[in-house]
Amino acid sequence: MKEMFGKLGKHMLLRALSLIVTVVIAVYLTVLIANWGGHMDQNRRNNIEYNVAIAVYANPASQALSTSELQELVQKRAEHEFKSQGLDRPFIVRSFSYLWDAVTLNLGRSEQLTSDSGSRDVRRVLLERLPPTLILLGTAELIIFFLALFVALYLSRRYGSFLDRAVIALAPTSAAPAWLYGLFLIMIFAAVLKVLPWGGMVAAPPPPTKWGYFLSLLRHMVLPVTAMVISSIFASIYSWRTFFLIYSSEDYIELARAKGLSSRALERRYILRPTLPPIITSFMLMVIFMWMGAVVLETVFCWPGIGRLFYQAVQLSDTPVIIGTVVILGYLLAASVLLLDFIYAALDPRVRLGAEGGVQ
Repeated sequence: MKEMFGKLGKHMLLRALSLIVTVVIAVYLTVLIANWGGHMDQNRRNNIEYNVAIAVYANPASQALSTSELQELVQKRAEHEFKSQGLDRPFIVRSFSYLWDAVTLNLGRSEQLTSDSGSRDVRRVLLERLPPTLILLGTAELIIFFLALFVALYLSRRYGSFLDRAVIALAPTSAAPAWLYGLFLIMIFAAVLKVLPWGGMVAAPPPPTKWGYFLSLLRHMVLPVTAMVISSIFASIYSWRTFFLIYSSEDYIELARAKGLSSRALERRYILRPTLPPIITSFMLMVIFMWMGAVVLETVFCWPGIGRLFYQAVQLSDTPVIIGTVVILGYLLAASVLLLDFIYAALDPRVRLGAEGGVQ
């Protein structure tokens, strides 16, 4: 047992390192594309000039200087900072510095996405927008997984029933994206019936109590979560129900049934357990596609998450925020793949870890 956990840990470490390398390469390519024409260079110069100007004008000793003298002082100190931070070096050298800043989300300040106090730190903006995305997508993914799992297991026991045929007929509806269903739901429940909000995360102004804030959040989540569930649930039920039917027709199932095992014990031990690895695989792939589709969905529902932030940054040509959003999504996708690999190795009894930690 100890040896098995050691091999599993080594395999997961190697897998994590390979995913990190993949994310770093993707981020570096993003940096090269984003800096086409010197956008990142100019943003870095603007940040330096901004910080130098604040430091100069806040210094009491500068109050005696004229406006032209202050501007000349700011320019001299900014030029000194340009050289000290390597902005006079070749771009291929600077690009690796930009890569490190992107990976660590040290992307300076956003001059486009502003607050009441002016420009905002990009890292803070990204970390503010990440929780709403995790709440929305996480809730939808949990509902889809457990609902599809139990309904698929139920239909596998009632093969050919009316409900089974209905799910098969509705499976092609999953080809449409979640945001398309979202538009129809908004028109029906927000525009016509007026029973649910058009969008946003909470009411404006936000409720003063925690309980009121929670209820407002749930109310605003109904339409986007429903749109995601509708766009994925029928295809998931259809494919997972097929997995259950394949495993339930094996000879060892008939043997276990002949020994007198109950239906629940058969499903839990001999059908559900060996079927979970392919089900988890298909589910995690669906999760990855959801991350990629969050941009349009959050924009449709005005949900203040990473996806809508990316859309706003593209409209405003805010290069630091665009790069930071790509990095965040890259981390989330890599984490999803790593989690899938771990669950697959832990659940599937047919998976064996070799001496080098690879899956065989």
